[in-house]
Amino acid sequence: MMSEPTPTLLEFPCSFPVKAMGRATDDFESLVSELILEHASLVEGEPIQSRPSKDGNYVSITAVIEAESQAQLDAIYLALTDCNAVLLAL
Repeated sequence: MMSEPTPTLLEFPCSFPVKAMGRATDDFESLVSELILEHASLVEGEPIQSRPSKDGNYVSITAVIEAESQAQLDAIYLALTDCNAVLLAL
């Protein structure tokens, strides 16, 4: 017997911002980008944005993706939270 899909408030496909935060290192942005792009495409015209913290010790990376399903979003967040360099994923 197949289980019912978990209800979601999102209607797919949709543009969805994925944000990850971690220590400001030379490779953090490329690491987060690779993890996200393994599962999704960026929305055309929406570059990946990087914003340093006030003191420059941390950085947040935001990528707006074309989300196709809740399962895809779950896979992205699992990949991000499994990465030791990512302190927080939103």
